Amino acid sequence: MRNIFQILGLTIILLVVGDANIAAAEVTKNQKAVLVTGASTGIGRHAAETLAAKGYFVYAGARKQADLDALNEILNVQAIRLDVTKQDEIAAAVETVRQAGRGLYGLVNNAGIGSTAGPIIEADVSDIRWVLDVNVFGVIDVTKAFAPLIIESKGRITTIGSIAGTGAWVGGGDYTMSKHAIEAFSDVLGLEMARFDVHASVIQPGNYRSNISKSNRERRGELTEAQKNSPYADYYAGGREGSADRSQYKEPDEVTAAIEHSLFDPNPQIRYMVVPNRPEAEWTIGNGIRRIAQRNENQEHSFSRAELIEMLDQAIAVENGTAGE
Repeated sequence: MRNIFQILGLTIILLVVGDANIAAAEVTKNQKAVLVTGASTGIGRHAAETLAAKGYFVYAGARKQADLDALNEILNVQAIRLDVTKQDEIAAAVETVRQAGRGLYGLVNNAGIGSTAGPIIEADVSDIRWVLDVNVFGVIDVTKAFAPLIIESKGRITTIGSIAGTGAWVGGGDYTMSKHAIEAFSDVLGLEMARFDVHASVIQPGNYRSNISKSNRERRGELTEAQKNSPYADYYAGGREGSADRSQYKEPDEVTAAIEHSLFDPNPQIRYMVVPNRPEAEWTIGNGIRRIAQRNENQEHSFSRAELIEMLDQAIAVENGTAGE
């Protein structure tokens, strides 16, 4: 008799465990999966940790083994070796995601580097190409590779640009060119992916806490004699004397919130300007307004101030969903 009860008890336990495993499998199957490139530090790491904590499954791209090991310690995160400039690693990442069977709902193109070249007329072209390879062609290559999975899930593609994509400064040509290119890339991508019910957004962060200045300083090395004697010697010296410490800036909580909104909100925006203060907002919006004024100046079909204001009002109405009211 005791054996019968033992068998019944064991059967019940197995059934309960089996049901739990099925339920767990269903949860895993129904988790929306997101790939975040450049997830080792800064915005990428913050976004990966936050999305994972909210129950999304995150594939976190990184290059160094120490970063991969650290990312794999986070619940709901699977680290993937991914240098966005290496086609073999991109292909392997696609295969890893495909084999997992979750599909891919979101792609966050975050991997990027800062300015390394210096003033354009003195810059080594190979340095400019390196920034463009990472910040532009890396984004293009990763997006092309993962597009079939995103289309299959009718998901979202979010690319991290910068407010640098609206302006420029001395010595930042390589970086600002790359971020201007991202603006056009994301706009075109949105138009082309609309037929698949896939939405594309671009995030334009201002200054938040990250390691980008430290990394830039390390790549630039010490001042050369040519730089010391350059017409831009003040720029080169300032770049070395200034602090690479960005701990005074805010954590990128607002940037991650914009990423999450772009990925999962029913009404995602095309463009998210995310800045920590009003002066950065004024600089960014002001760049756009100045360029409008410059384009409109002394040309055959220039618009009056009243006409420009009317056009602005119409654009605001479209963005607010009140056009035609």
